[in-house]
Amino acid sequence: MDMRIIKSEQRLCLCCMEEHKVKTVLIKETATFKNKKVTYEASYLYCNTVEELYMDEQQMQENDLRLKDAYRKSEGLLTSKDISSIRTKYKISQNDLCILLGWGGKTITRYESHQVQDKAHDTILKKLDQDPEWFLLLLNDSKANLSAGAFKKYWAAATALYEEDQDVYLRKAIEANYAKFQGDQLLHGNTNLSLDKVVDVIRYFAASTKITSLYKVKLMKLMWYADALSYKLRGFAITGLVYQALSMGAVPVGHNSIIDLRNVPCEEMDMEETNAYHFSLKGKPSFPFLTDGDKNILDMVIEKLGKMSKNEIIHFMHKEQAYIETAPRDMISFKYAENLQI
Repeated sequence: MDMRIIKSEQRLCLCCMEEHKVKTVLIKETATFKNKKVTYEASYLYCNTVEELYMDEQQMQENDLRLKDAYRKSEGLLTSKDISSIRTKYKISQNDLCILLGWGGKTITRYESHQVQDKAHDTILKKLDQDPEWFLLLLNDSKANLSAGAFKKYWAAATALYEEDQDVYLRKAIEANYAKFQGDQLLHGNTNLSLDKVVDVIRYFAASTKITSLYKVKLMKLMWYADALSYKLRGFAITGLVYQALSMGAVPVGHNSIIDLRNVPCEEMDMEETNAYHFSLKGKPSFPFLTDGDKNILDMVIEKLGKMSKNEIIHFMHKEQAYIETAPRDMISFKYAENLQI
């Protein structure tokens, strides 16, 4: 008999009724559930004295669930732990999840303990797991049937998941847009794109008290100068961004999406005929993805350009060889960084 020993402890053995070390073991078993044979690991206690296996009441319940979870896996259904994990990430109770889904009050409890869900309910639970936006819609519809405290807790958890999902999709879209530049180190500054560093660079500039009126146009120029100066001094850029020559100077590819990344401190402001994007970060935040060398480069850029107005920095940028030598809307090569004005 093939046994895997989990633990051994001194206790009263209910098999021989003597106190000695009793092993908890796992044994592979095959059983039929709903006309299907499934293999699973059953938990037993083992008595060395009489060389017999036996189960206590808790193990009986656990083995029943192990059998049903093995069946669930074979049928492509969520296991009991999967269902419990969905609740955990939304921080929602069994009863309140039933309220959201319009199910009987003990349905989730049964699914997590002994009953196998049907495919219709399984599909709903999978959608809930993958779609926090739908959870928020269900939660809002059920607000009247939940306590204020519970609603607030569930809303906060789901919102955080929703924002995280949005950021993941946004990052994938930006990275896909950059795939075509991977082979040209003079366009990305000999650095692979790091959106974590992009966010930290923006936050570093936004936190500086030495930068005045940090709006989008000025920010884009500061980012280019930081990457170009890094390339000039170290042979590689900080972020891996690729920059395009537009009418107001260098702008990173995907700039509209970049400022929507999570943790970018961007505030959209109504300026009558147009919207402006202002960047500001208070307090003493950390910048975990920036090295000391990166920060030194950023500080040099801030010292040289931080007090310039938008028009001044545009004018300054227009005198750069990199801008003069690059055709409108073309990508700017980092080969011009050696002649940078700063």
